[in-house]
Amino acid sequence: MRRRPFLALAMVAALGLLAGGCGGKDDEGPLGTTTSSATTETTGTTTTPGLEGASTGPVVVKGTSEEVALLTHVRAVRHEGYDRVVFEFRNVAPGYDVRYVQKPVHADGSGAEVPVEGGAVLLVRMEPALDADLTQESAPRTYLGPQRFSPDTAAIEELVRTGGFEAVLTWAVGVDEKRPFKVTRLESPARIVIDVENT
Repeated sequence: MRRRPFLALAMVAALGLLAGGCGGKDDEGPLGTTTSSATTETTGTTTTPGLEGASTGPVVVKGTSEEVALLTHVRAVRHEGYDRVVFEFRNVAPGYDVRYVQKPVHADGSGAEVPVEGGAVLLVRMEPALDADLTQESAPRTYLGPQRFSPDTAAIEELVRTGGFEAVLTWAVGVDEKRPFKVTRLESPARIVIDVENT
């Protein structure tokens, strides 16, 4: 009889460890400022309660490596007060230019119009970055997920890949309306994280 409580506690502890290993820490809560030493260039000074440093102005950060960042995962998660978009890379995190743009959005290279759901579009331009490894024979894709998807989030309506051209990888984030956002670059694994106010 004494063994049952011990076994139950052991199972709870094991499940807790397993759950803790699922997903990245970037999906769990608020983040501070960028961990990169690169200069962040922002415009707009709107401060959002619970999303410190957020604004509607462009955020531009230069890359710290000449190595082409290889995208592996794209995900979006709803949190209380903000929706989070995560771009995860196999090797390094690239530089980025994240800003609101006018519709219609055009594909890199071809210039074709790309429809994006939402009243506003947050364009995420990452450089140097690609979703295929051009150093390998046949250039295998490193990102095998959907090129367009609608996450279960409050403010973000759709994410759409709009280009992978000359080491510039671009995604459009369709938001219900123009909302303050903040961008963080993280390592281990390499990620670019965008938090968009959803209240």
